[in-house]
Amino acid sequence: MTTRGSDPRALKVRVKSGKGRKLSSKLWLERQLNDPYVARAKREGLRSRAAYKLIEIDDKAKLLKRGTRVIDLGAAPGGWSQAAAKRVGSPTHGRVVAIDILQMEPLVGVDFVQLDFLAPEAPEKLKAMLGGPAALVLSDMAANATGHRKTDHLKIVALVEAAAEFAREVLAPGGAFLAKVLQGGTEASLLAVLKRDFASVKHVKPAASRSDSSELYLLATGFRKSDA
Repeated sequence: MTTRGSDPRALKVRVKSGKGRKLSSKLWLERQLNDPYVARAKREGLRSRAAYKLIEIDDKAKLLKRGTRVIDLGAAPGGWSQAAAKRVGSPTHGRVVAIDILQMEPLVGVDFVQLDFLAPEAPEKLKAMLGGPAALVLSDMAANATGHRKTDHLKIVALVEAAAEFAREVLAPGGAFLAKVLQGGTEASLLAVLKRDFASVKHVKPAASRSDSSELYLLATGFRKSDA
């Protein structure tokens, strides 16, 4: 591992290519080592740099109100859950319930279940854990990339649609839904349904989301619960 240039202020880290190391792995490692949000997360004891995406969105949208219930879909390693628990005051005041197909180390104020969100039993399990309607449903879920653009698009759309359907079931009136999508990846049919059920629907991209990433976040607020 080397630094570029002789100027001590030029601290950008470069990773040497090693035997058996793929170029993609080398570039990912370089990006992580030079990412200010990664360094900040380590300093501040946060599980991942993703926490700052939620923090930045919440600073503007005021989603995480003290004492409210939150569900985090696709939670591991726990950056969003950790930030949410702190802001709603869980477990003393609010409540945060999280789910992921991967294991997640315990977090104070977060009730976690290791389960595939698409499993038939998952929605009722989450509702039982939450103990009442949610103020906010978060989804940072992402499908494993296949490298085939159309297939990957369809997989992320399916996850967002499933998360949105669940949000409509569990949200209290006035609640909000925040989900990761890809640029060009929010289907018109999904947007139409969300615009029917929420007062405001828009795309946001926080500063902590890398500029070269195609990810966006779909933010729907002001849930209008249907009697149907």
